[in-house]
Amino acid sequence: MGVNWEYQPHKYGVMSKHTILLVDDDPDIREFLSFNLVKEGFKVETAKNGLEGVEMCKKFKPDLVLLDVMMPGMDGMEACEAIRATPEIAHTVIAFLSARGEDYSQVAGFESGGDDYITKPIRPKVLVSRIKALLRRNAKSEEGESNIIERGDLRIDLEKYQVHQGEGILDMPRKEFELLQLLASKPGKVFSRDTIMDRVWGTEVVVGGRTIDVHIRKIREKIGDDRIKTIKGVGYKFEE
Repeated sequence: MGVNWEYQPHKYGVMSKHTILLVDDDPDIREFLSFNLVKEGFKVETAKNGLEGVEMCKKFKPDLVLLDVMMPGMDGMEACEAIRATPEIAHTVIAFLSARGEDYSQVAGFESGGDDYITKPIRPKVLVSRIKALLRRNAKSEEGESNIIERGDLRIDLEKYQVHQGEGILDMPRKEFELLQLLASKPGKVFSRDTIMDRVWGTEVVVGGRTIDVHIRKIREKIGDDRIKTIKGVGYKFEE
């Protein structure tokens, strides 16, 4: 069972409205990170493995999930994919926590639907900063213009975070959606790789160089290869 770390307003000041679900098989890490997150005003729920984490995500619908990668049974990648495949929690912000910092591990994390990949060990203040940055970007996405982008047979619903193609709805994780939304917002405009990284992932998130390419490939597999053009040495553009 998860541990509910109750916030103490008389001790720590103004309470955050955000709930964090921390999923890690190491009880010492759960206790250490939970203490520091609660101290910053977050409400924290914990789970000790991926399967339990998915169930608790359905139950508590947290604002953000911190997900360890290497866990027995269902690992973090599998748990992320399970969350993304569950409609009521599919757009939950997910950040991986892992001692593995290799590029291929980060790419796998983003391919499974993660929003960020944080390498252990990390100082609590830095972790809190990364969490706040992710939550700020998520809030901006949810509070942005509630309208529709229509490009040919594609219909991008900014309010519902859905992409319709013809009569169907495409399965598109958050970062794929945000990348497609950015490119489709101005057809014909070339977005540099730096601009894409800044607008979709943010300057506070460090990701591997192949991250954009991986997401572009996955979007093309869903909407067709002819919509997004590669401008060699520069970036990408969307063509109607």
